[in-house]
Amino acid sequence: MRTLSKDIINKVGEKVLLKGWVDVRRDHGKLIFIDLRDRWGKVQVIFNPKDAELLKLADRLRSEWVVAIEGEVKERPKGMENSEIATGNVEIAATNLEILSEAKTPPFDISGVGFDIGEDNRLKYRYLDLRRNRLQKNMSLRADIISFMREYLRDLDFTEVETPILTKSTPEGARDYVVPSRLQPGNFYALPQSPQQYKQLLMVAGLERYFQIARCFRDEDTRGDRQPEFTQLDLEMSFVSREEIMELVEGLFAGLTEKLFPNKKILKKPFPRITYKEAMEKYGTDRPDLRENKEDPNELAFCFVIDFPMFEKKDDGTFGAVHHPFTKIRNCGEDAKEVVASLEEGPNEDMLSEQYDLVLNGNEIGGGSIREHRAEVLEKVFMALGHTKKEVQEKFGHLLEAFDYGVPPHGGIAPGIDRFVMILTGEPNIREVIAFPKTGDGRDLMMSAPSELDKKQLDELGLSIKRKKK
Repeated sequence: MRTLSKDIINKVGEKVLLKGWVDVRRDHGKLIFIDLRDRWGKVQVIFNPKDAELLKLADRLRSEWVVAIEGEVKERPKGMENSEIATGNVEIAATNLEILSEAKTPPFDISGVGFDIGEDNRLKYRYLDLRRNRLQKNMSLRADIISFMREYLRDLDFTEVETPILTKSTPEGARDYVVPSRLQPGNFYALPQSPQQYKQLLMVAGLERYFQIARCFRDEDTRGDRQPEFTQLDLEMSFVSREEIMELVEGLFAGLTEKLFPNKKILKKPFPRITYKEAMEKYGTDRPDLRENKEDPNELAFCFVIDFPMFEKKDDGTFGAVHHPFTKIRNCGEDAKEVVASLEEGPNEDMLSEQYDLVLNGNEIGGGSIREHRAEVLEKVFMALGHTKKEVQEKFGHLLEAFDYGVPPHGGIAPGIDRFVMILTGEPNIREVIAFPKTGDGRDLMMSAPSELDKKQLDELGLSIKRKKK
């Protein structure tokens, strides 16, 4: 049975079988040393000249070859310990070697942090880039964070539900990624920008507390903290207030940070609540960085920004939703007729919403709101945003109809996991905490995507390509 590198420190005098990659090889006279690497660390292996055949085979070894090694765990001689690795007090005296696969020389060094290497090259050979220790740690921490989120919410009686990836294109903000339907020629699915409507429908369905580690897709320009596809913790609750959701989120993020990142200091608890107006007037941004020392990455300043405008004027003079159209208006009265009357007069920037953003060190890491659950009000919001009554029925009729069957008041939030992990690990962008990210222009260099479809595939889908003139 295979022994992991991290477990050999308790097996001095025992025979073990190790499997992994050759990290480095060193020749010391007649002795050959290698550092064997697996996911859990490194261990030094010695090949002794007393076994000529074994030494001859070991002489072939090169970095990144994959091997299986049998041997005895021994304590290192005094003065030869290596305090820089966890297994530095022991070594393996090899008795058998099997070469499982050979490897070409990698196109770049994977022993360092990697920032000195061109990113295009790193992304083209991402499977090699991911072998470096920094990225291995990032992937492990990301998994720990997601595991904590799941356990925390399950303990509070949340139900994890997977919602569809192939869905309907609706005007919610960014451009959709669309997928042509072979069985319904001329029609298209859209990849979800978020599970927004599905999680609200789950509240209609009576689940009351839902969450999901959700994959989301937006066809928008990328940047350091944005990718075409990303991951968020999506949650929704019925019969809940804005303050209750913020308290739940605070407990989750504070508990997560204290358990997984004990070296980090949360500046203030409870997390401060700052109005949008105050944030803009005092800090000039709705993502204020409240750290006392902004050069200290171990200082975490969480806050909630609240009382956002419901609408904002766009360049063409029309109005758009600051958060999204499903957000409840805060200051137009509680009676549905009052809100409808206000909307019929036209949207304006003085209308406030039940939106709340979670901000950390100057980064928005989550946005949420109490939802408008009254169908007649929601319909008027869409119409105030420029949609005709017919268009509202075509795009959102399924949701409005569902609300006619008894919908509880509800609200939720969707913290971004990629951005949060980026901040906690001190990485410069979210590509460093995503296993297989895209480039700045949305390409996957490793898989050569996006790519063209052949004529047969296009014909099956009833599509033809209109080339742009150069």
